[in-house]
Amino acid sequence: MKYIDEFRQQDLAKQLSKAIAQSVDPKRHYRLMEFCGGHTHAIFRYGVQDLMPDNVEFIHGPGCPVCVLPTGRIDNAIQLAERPDVILCTYADLMRVPATGRNSLLKAKAGGADIRMIYSTQDALKIARENPEKQVVFFAIGFETTTPPTAVAIKQAQAEGLINFSVFCNHVLTPAAMQAILDAPQPVAIDAFLGPSHVSTVIGSQPYETFAEHYAKPIVIAGFEPLDVMQSALMLIRQLNEGRHEVENEYSRAVTRQGNQKAQALVQEVFELRPQFEWRGLGLIPDSALKLKAAYADFDAEQRFDMPAIQASDVKGCECPAILRGAKKPQDCKLLGTVCTPENPMGSCMVSSEGACAAYWSYGRLRN
Repeated sequence: MKYIDEFRQQDLAKQLSKAIAQSVDPKRHYRLMEFCGGHTHAIFRYGVQDLMPDNVEFIHGPGCPVCVLPTGRIDNAIQLAERPDVILCTYADLMRVPATGRNSLLKAKAGGADIRMIYSTQDALKIARENPEKQVVFFAIGFETTTPPTAVAIKQAQAEGLINFSVFCNHVLTPAAMQAILDAPQPVAIDAFLGPSHVSTVIGSQPYETFAEHYAKPIVIAGFEPLDVMQSALMLIRQLNEGRHEVENEYSRAVTRQGNQKAQALVQEVFELRPQFEWRGLGLIPDSALKLKAAYADFDAEQRFDMPAIQASDVKGCECPAILRGAKKPQDCKLLGTVCTPENPMGSCMVSSEGACAAYWSYGRLRN
């Protein structure tokens, strides 16, 4: 299969592993943050960490949109769903994320709330057309990758006059999170970044150039396959050895410097920056999330239903916030694999298919 099998070849993996071992400085420790949760799962699914020298460490970042969503926003969604006039549409990986009091969208659905799992924004529009007597709210989350489809749905709803459709917008921005990690009062020791794959197909590699220059951190846009990750790690190691800090694009088969300009224009037409937004583990980050522009305010669920901001705490003992900012690893959490399992998640990192704790559980990395 083109672009799949080519990047999972065992012989090439061995060659890359040997090249990395020959390139590293034995007196140096290399700390590489993979920003995307898809990279975390690739690293452990394919045993990439085991092919690295002992002095090359992958640090897991906040690149999981479900994981970084704060508890209060889940509480908001549950309150919406419990209204008798509302149908809440959401992606499946949000259903089991713990809310206040160990509640969740799944439990709310079991209690009678009309919550429907969908595969795309088009499913939500179809439900709105079929249920004109109900208010249909799409629980929109994700980084820059999933924002354009939400913009398309909003424009379609406006064009069709679907006045019973609205969006609870929780789209967040990757560069702002990267800056928050680098500017943290007690920053995590990070030498270089594996840049996200799908996000970069939309925004391109150009937005990372400021970080590479200002913070002197090498960045390599990396694909999702195991050989992508290994090649990107080698590129970062060589940059660090040579004292360079540039943006390089390993995922050139999908990412350009400019990105998808049509998608960018669509997002700019429909959305604008929020002054600040709360991230799980990172706190309030300025200019880090999007909201609907005034021209599309009729489709903004937060305005339609006058939703209050909810301040909520995570489950006591859950280390998900520290894991998301790279300060801890999943095995540092005492709840992992004991009371916290995929069937009984204590935090969002165990729920999402891109969560670090879910990766450790799925691929047998619960303990060192």
